[in-house]
Amino acid sequence: MARIGVDVGGTNTDLVLECPQGVYYHKVPTTLKNQSIGVVDGVQGICRMAGIAPAEVELIVHGTTTATNITIEHNGSQCGMLTTEGFRDILHIGRHKRPYNFSLHFDVPWQSQPLVKRRNRISIAERILPPTGAVETPLDEDAVRAACALFKKRGINSVVIGFMFAFLNDAHEVRAKEIVLKEMPDAYVTCSSEVANVMREYERFSTAAMNCYVGPKTSFYLRDLESKLREAGVMSKLRIMQSNGGVSTVESCARRPIRILMSGPAGGVIGGASEGEMAAVPNIITVDIGGTSADISTIPGGAVKIMNPRDTYVSGHPVLTPMIDLVTIGAGGGSVAFIDEAGGFNVGPRSAGSEPGPACYGRGGVEPTVTDAQIVLGRLDPDMALGGDLRLDAVLARTAVEEKIAKPLGMTVTDAALGIIRIINNNMALAIRSNSVARGVDPREFSIMPFGGAGPLHGVALCEAMSARDVIVPVAPGITAAVGLLKTDLQYEHTEAVIVELNAADDAAIGRINAAVALLRDRVQAELDADGIPRDQQRLSVVAECRYHGQGFELRAEMPEGAVTQANKQAITNSFHDQHQLDYGYSYRTSEVELITLRAIGTASVRRIEIPKIATTDGSSPDRALLFVRSTTFDDGRTFETPRYDRTKLMAGDKVEGPAILVQHNATTLVPPGYVAETLEYGNTRIRRLGAN
Repeated sequence: MARIGVDVGGTNTDLVLECPQGVYYHKVPTTLKNQSIGVVDGVQGICRMAGIAPAEVELIVHGTTTATNITIEHNGSQCGMLTTEGFRDILHIGRHKRPYNFSLHFDVPWQSQPLVKRRNRISIAERILPPTGAVETPLDEDAVRAACALFKKRGINSVVIGFMFAFLNDAHEVRAKEIVLKEMPDAYVTCSSEVANVMREYERFSTAAMNCYVGPKTSFYLRDLESKLREAGVMSKLRIMQSNGGVSTVESCARRPIRILMSGPAGGVIGGASEGEMAAVPNIITVDIGGTSADISTIPGGAVKIMNPRDTYVSGHPVLTPMIDLVTIGAGGGSVAFIDEAGGFNVGPRSAGSEPGPACYGRGGVEPTVTDAQIVLGRLDPDMALGGDLRLDAVLARTAVEEKIAKPLGMTVTDAALGIIRIINNNMALAIRSNSVARGVDPREFSIMPFGGAGPLHGVALCEAMSARDVIVPVAPGITAAVGLLKTDLQYEHTEAVIVELNAADDAAIGRINAAVALLRDRVQAELDADGIPRDQQRLSVVAECRYHGQGFELRAEMPEGAVTQANKQAITNSFHDQHQLDYGYSYRTSEVELITLRAIGTASVRRIEIPKIATTDGSSPDRALLFVRSTTFDDGRTFETPRYDRTKLMAGDKVEGPAILVQHNATTLVPPGYVAETLEYGNTRIRRLGAN
């Protein structure tokens, strides 16, 4: 069985192929105008490397940044919205949270970059009442039809439907959707109850609006990719990585693209957790540094964390969908260094991408980037990038750094290049602190795991900045996110709002809980059935999202085995108290606990990619892997004649003392003076200070 993982980044598209002949890695430039072209080219290329026909590939798992980029670039679809009369401005008002409490000058994304413009939000007479979902005012169907006529006149073909208390009774949203599809058969329509059937109207409306905003372009891309693969002779199943770390079908993700807003970074976190397991290191801080961004996640005890729903914001908009807990900043190999109007020295978040790319690419780029700085310092060899497949121009890199940074600031080219590296490292260190120290995690108990094409060049510097234990470099750093795609399961989630005070719940309330659980299980099973997963291979679980009475947000609590009864309902509240204690350091064991939402999670195991162990050293010198020696400047400003080693020729147990550079096709690893790099049994590398335990 041949399987491929494909991760599309802002600069490069990374691929891994597992087949009977072995495991193969490949990297090609991302085709930004149509990412599917680069994906198809990469699939064909890696199949040629392995000597197999594309038709032999049975599964492709894809991590995509298409939906993410739409939100960053603010180029989604123009949307129309139908909402309850009197609540037209919910999306504008939001929660009245100030991004910066004490500043008079700040941007409010949900107002400056609205997902639905005010003139396209149409009020409809209808009303559902809490707490039962009773209909007070019937839906004005003529008003829905009139709104559709207005949308058609304005050229709007993406429609959001968000009515008050639809999570208690979705009848009006369902009927409105039927009318919209009859009046506008080609429209992309999202009901809030379909994507976020939970309490809180602003977050629910925002989630539905985001789904419509990214939906048309994302669904076109996914279906276009599937079509292009078929045309190229690839008849395999195509699965898409979701933000929660599970994979799903093209059809499911096309209907609900909010599930894949963090698709690309999620694969890296899963791959990093797996690499930590291979290295027998449970506490990992992953730093995925590509060409455009750096994605950072803390993995304590080998467990990937899911973000609290109150923190799931994308481009400033709340999106109620499960996401792996990570931080993304604009810091990568393509991050542009520049001097601002006040004379300040900055790096990023703007990136040169792959077109034109860094100045050294020779594609017309003239601005200095982090990659150009690495070349100036001798850490990247222009003739060795991607194993020589990508020829870089050291003269163009030096010229860009000199003209744009060194001369204006009156410093040497070397100092300017070092400044670029120090600034980008400091930016990433701040982001690591926000995902670790700021959340009560001590980085001294963790290993830094740098990957992505640029990651291992920054690993030791970040380790020093965070006082981390050591650095663990994955087997194929530039392809780790793609490898993670072949290490995850199918996963579907559905929610149902069930608001019940658990301590005081009577038999009728408990009956509502059990009925909702049964409904959720049926929905999840239907998706797994549609994916061809036999019932005996399906795993279903239900979690209760609870809060103390009147609290602002919920935490997940475990449900008892079997049906909920008066005898076992206390298990839910005990689990909530325990989780509150873990997250916040305190709990109120005698306080009333409210159940707000039930969430069903259905999974099916997928065979994980197996990375083979490498040969153990025979006691000979690592010099068997020596390539050549070149001058290299390190972070302290000192320059050494530094040997380059072919990392693929190092054996388990080999130790290489710095200064040294480990070279492989998809990444370059920097080992500064005073450090030693030890090759582990799978070909991964531990870098630590000389003499450290």
